[in-house]
Amino acid sequence: MLIHPTKNGDRPYHLTYCTNIHPGEDWGAVFNNLKTYIPKLKKELAPHNPFGIGLRLAQRASEELQQADKLNQLKQWLTTQDCYVFTINGFPYGGFHRQVVKDEVYRPDWSQGDRLSYTQGLVKILAALLPEGIDGGISTVPLSYKPWWQSNPGQLSTIFEGSSFQLAEMAAQMATLEEETGKLLHLDLEPEPDALLENTDEAIAFFQNWLLPVGQGYLQQTYGVTPTLAQTWLRRHIRICYDTCHFAVEYEDPAMALAKFHKAGIAIGKFQISSAIRIPIPPEQAQRQVLRQHLEPFAESTYLHQVIEKDSSGTVHHYQDLQNALPELMNTAATEWRTHFHVPIFIDRYPPFNSTQDHIIDILQQLSQAPQCNHLEIETYTWEVLPPEMKLDLLTSIKREYEWILSALSS
Repeated sequence: MLIHPTKNGDRPYHLTYCTNIHPGEDWGAVFNNLKTYIPKLKKELAPHNPFGIGLRLAQRASEELQQADKLNQLKQWLTTQDCYVFTINGFPYGGFHRQVVKDEVYRPDWSQGDRLSYTQGLVKILAALLPEGIDGGISTVPLSYKPWWQSNPGQLSTIFEGSSFQLAEMAAQMATLEEETGKLLHLDLEPEPDALLENTDEAIAFFQNWLLPVGQGYLQQTYGVTPTLAQTWLRRHIRICYDTCHFAVEYEDPAMALAKFHKAGIAIGKFQISSAIRIPIPPEQAQRQVLRQHLEPFAESTYLHQVIEKDSSGTVHHYQDLQNALPELMNTAATEWRTHFHVPIFIDRYPPFNSTQDHIIDILQQLSQAPQCNHLEIETYTWEVLPPEMKLDLLTSIKREYEWILSALSS
């Protein structure tokens, strides 16, 4: 929904939640979820105004939506419900619920043709759904998964180069779309722990060392454009999805991260609003044992929950998953752990640990530092795998997420 937060003046933002909250890999399941939850949420949150939707479409759902008259049926339903789609989550290609996902979420990566064709389909869908006068964004995998290449670092240049070619092709197609229809679409790379692009510096390095030079050469040769126009296409249509959970797990300072992106001329396409778990590590063994007991329910088998620990000197160390980190808890020299587990944003403490809600608050205060971005998407997708004592009625939970964000934006 369109909002005008007080602390950011009169500048409007589009606020939604990502429908990856709801299980569903085929279009029938996705559409059923929309019809089940969206009208109820709109009635509660925006009864007299258009209500924005953040679609999550797996490859199967995307293919099915493009068949027969399904896309027109969705457009008619959106009109009837006074709703609109302005962003799509194109990160998970395949199944995302009720199965082991872990590192499979990065397949196919951006060096593979299946990732390109899947994203091309999402562009067609979003272009058809996007209202006039609104830019549209698709968040996507940050190239690949770093541990896959640690044993063969010589292949990294191939991954970076191949990804740059395909992202440049996407930029060209979105630029052509804008010329033909006037609709601006952008693809938003979403850094996260242990991805090939996992933080601000790695994302900037990829743009400067690979995407911009390699992509420019590709666009000049393939499309015959000038170097200046090639650079414009790449910067306009390839952006960053800033997920507040991911950047908090990386111990990034929000203001500094946004300043670095701005200086590098890299636009933010979407802010995903999500919260991670922050775990102070007590010195006493008995307290650590209690802490481990509290953490074990979070070491579930569906998603990767990467852990980054920091010691008193500021040195950090990565664990690929909370399951790998827990056996080290009793002996670690770290003073804090942060784990990639998307917990509800409206709660700041889960005794005996905290959330990274403060990172969200900092970002909401810094929105003006990303002048090209007006997309905000709530992305707490772990409701099904939360420990039992944290589970709430889903509709109530989503509503509380919105209410917290709206309150934080207006205070």
